[in-house]
Amino acid sequence: MSNPASISGNVHQKPKLLLFDFDGTLADTRTIAHGILNDMSLEFGFRELPLDQLEEARRMSTRDFIRHLGISRWRVPSIARRGLQLLHERIHLIEPISGMPETLTFLQERGVRMAILTSNSQANVEAFLSRHNLLYFEFVRSSSKLFGKGREIKRILRKEKLSPGEILYIGDETRDIEAAKVTGLPMAAVTWGYNSVEALHALNPEHLIHSPSDLLNLHLQLTRP
Repeated sequence: MSNPASISGNVHQKPKLLLFDFDGTLADTRTIAHGILNDMSLEFGFRELPLDQLEEARRMSTRDFIRHLGISRWRVPSIARRGLQLLHERIHLIEPISGMPETLTFLQERGVRMAILTSNSQANVEAFLSRHNLLYFEFVRSSSKLFGKGREIKRILRKEKLSPGEILYIGDETRDIEAAKVTGLPMAAVTWGYNSVEALHALNPEHLIHSPSDLLNLHLQLTRP
């Protein structure tokens, strides 16, 4: 188990809740999402993403990626809704990130509180969790807007009666880091998802973790007496 990199945060914070992103963090949706994206490029008339440009795309922020594809901001909601519909049809093909089931089981057995905040639909996430017997999460909260996670985090803080420092947010995209910063949550950015190490590091998250087992190490560091 390697040591996760702490960039700027206070490693002595003790989270009471681990809040996970879904796509790219828990579920390996990247390959299927790429196919769906290119299918929708024909339907909505935006630029296709060739396979050899995937790594370049991972280095872009979410906003830069949308501009790169030539998608107008006003069309983002309808494209996102269509993408979720197509993903639902293929949810049975999606596997967990390698090593994540073991990590989640370890955390659940030790009584760690866990929840999910996602831009995916609640139905898609719950179908995935049920299929893979990963029913470890207290709740699944879905943001109806691509950049609406900050608002949902504030609702979670109020409902759960937690302070920002009591939640560790775990996600794989630049927009996850942006939402965490807006709401004051410590952020553990995972490097196996939609955005590259370079793109994540540029936004200075509190922690960078490179494998699911690193998450266990980080949790032990943060909860050590």
